[in-house]
Amino acid sequence: MLSIGVDIGGTKIAAGVVDEEGRIIASAQRRTPAQDPELLEQAVADAVRELREVHEVVGVGIGAAGFVGADRRTVVFAANLAWRDRHLADHVEALVDLPVVVENDANAAGWAEFRFGPAADADTMLMMTVGTGLGGAVVIDGRLVRGSGGFAGEIAHMTAVPGGQWCGCGNRGCLEQYTSGTALVRGVRAEAAADDPLMAPVLAAASGDLAAIDGPLISRLAAEGDPGCLRHMRELGRWLGTGAASIAAVLDPEIIVVGGGVADAGDILLDAARDGYARTLTARTHRRLAPFVQASTGNRAGMIGAADLAREL
Repeated sequence: MLSIGVDIGGTKIAAGVVDEEGRIIASAQRRTPAQDPELLEQAVADAVRELREVHEVVGVGIGAAGFVGADRRTVVFAANLAWRDRHLADHVEALVDLPVVVENDANAAGWAEFRFGPAADADTMLMMTVGTGLGGAVVIDGRLVRGSGGFAGEIAHMTAVPGGQWCGCGNRGCLEQYTSGTALVRGVRAEAAADDPLMAPVLAAASGDLAAIDGPLISRLAAEGDPGCLRHMRELGRWLGTGAASIAAVLDPEIIVVGGGVADAGDILLDAARDGYARTLTARTHRRLAPFVQASTGNRAGMIGAADLAREL
């Protein structure tokens, strides 16, 4: 039984035909008309029609960045796309004549890791996605946790430091401000601008241009053993582990899966996260520590998870 998963990003729409083993057997892409909901839905439908010309599918799952209602059909709000209480599933269904389910993109990615990734043998999982921002997904007893309004799993906006760094959500001290690619770059650039000697190698690698210091450069230098970049990557990891320990006090996950572009740093990040988790977890000497593992489905996760959720319809 095949289904189509659609991952809507800020610049591109990626769609794929996915089988029951989580394998993508065909794919299509379209540009994202981010500021026009109707054109965006037409682009999604166009990609779906292209895939249906060759493959018979039972439904469509859409992973959307934003707050998705508990009905799994409505995008209540999206910061970077022109959706405000948009009945996305209704509109796409009318265009493609297939059942459609909508899921938050982080939830869709988390579901892919739970079904087909390193959490496949677990019952309870916490997914933390460290990219430009911080995403999250929670599975309890084999069920994706959505909450009463569909907004569960927004771990980025837990308060980590009361009165701390301003966050784009309007609050201060959110976890995302300390454990995200944006936070990593901000910290390195600030120390490089202050002429910290430890930042001299990264500044040299950026040809003296602070704006050229980005996440991939920091990750590469950290992997090469640069002390300044290693320090910042490990600090991010410790924040990640500390945040996970706070979540574990409530949810007690069996496994913690870390994805996103920053997670490509591997054990440089994960070892620091494990340390931060072990140091701050409540009752840590009397309980099993959940392992931190790297996600396996990469940038295909949204498509794979959304497609699998569509088979539940």
